[in-house]
Amino acid sequence: MDTHDDLSMILQSWPFEPGKIKVRKVLGQDGREKIQMRIDLGILQMETFGRPDGKLYKGFPSAFEYYSAQLEDHIKIHGSSTGFTLAPEDCTELRSESLQYYYRYLSYFYLCDYPGVQKDTERNIQVFDFVRAYAAEEDDRFLLEQYRPYVIMMNTRAKAYQYLGGEDTQDAIEILITGINQIRGFFEEIEQTELIEECDEIQLLRRMAEDLLWEATGDPLSRLKEEMKQAVAREDYEQAAVLRDEIRRLEKQASG
Repeated sequence: MDTHDDLSMILQSWPFEPGKIKVRKVLGQDGREKIQMRIDLGILQMETFGRPDGKLYKGFPSAFEYYSAQLEDHIKIHGSSTGFTLAPEDCTELRSESLQYYYRYLSYFYLCDYPGVQKDTERNIQVFDFVRAYAAEEDDRFLLEQYRPYVIMMNTRAKAYQYLGGEDTQDAIEILITGINQIRGFFEEIEQTELIEECDEIQLLRRMAEDLLWEATGDPLSRLKEEMKQAVAREDYEQAAVLRDEIRRLEKQASG
């Protein structure tokens, strides 16, 4: 047993604080930048390129790329994706890998690296779509799908924050409304529309959009009404319906 392997000094120099996410960037011995997240029992260290753990999966940059290549091979042989499935153990590998990306995009968010958040959340959404399309077991689809609203929310915030600080507030608002629409669409697709109004992710995006509207105009209702008119004019009725619901909610809130 070698005392040089004891991590106590490192952990004591960067103590864990319950309820607080602590993230930092460090320079690795290989000269490359690393991301570290302090957790209760230690420190997670992640690469900034490729898989967060820096490993290959069966010779591929990631498990997702490996199984995607398996699908491509199946299509070349059979002419379509019909018959291609992901076994439960395949889905377990993809879930475990997606968890790594979750820790990294959460770290990116607290480091205000919003392009990094956008990249990793979009990657995880692609994995969700892949598993939903090809998982052999319904349980494997559900285990990822339950997190889709959260990942959409983080992706939406990351994209919106990249427009703030300049003259692009309107673009940020449109991104937030699109994100709300995507989460609403998810609940409609799974026929659980009763969960829309109590969804924390929708509430957070709504508050962010309302704050931006107040900052931009001082009157979010008039701005939303104008947006709805424009959506109807271009026959984007889905967007118009979302804006209509937001207007009704704000009017109800104001009258209350």
